[in-house]
Amino acid sequence: MGFFSYLFVLQRRPKDYYNLLRMTQDEKWRANWREVMDFMESNKRRPSKFIPEERGMRNWWKHQQKLLNAGELKPDRIEKFNELLELGEKYKHVNQYQ
Repeated sequence: MGFFSYLFVLQRRPKDYYNLLRMTQDEKWRANWREVMDFMESNKRRPSKFIPEERGMRNWWKHQQKLLNAGELKPDRIEKFNELLELGEKYKHVNQYQ
């Protein structure tokens, strides 16, 4: 279960909130990465900013891109994020009118 899925669960099961608090930053990052990868592999598209359930994944993706472009993304995360970018490029939206 990814970080953004936890946000939905927080209202119903408070003990999940405490599990989220115990996660390290690396564990949260890997959970978000896995959630976005699983989403793209199952839906064959990138997360949309227009669908509320996907907006958190999209925002995480964009923030990681900004960190990568600024050179602030941790070295061990760069390789994993590049895998995500390659998969995202495969499922990039194509304008049907061109």
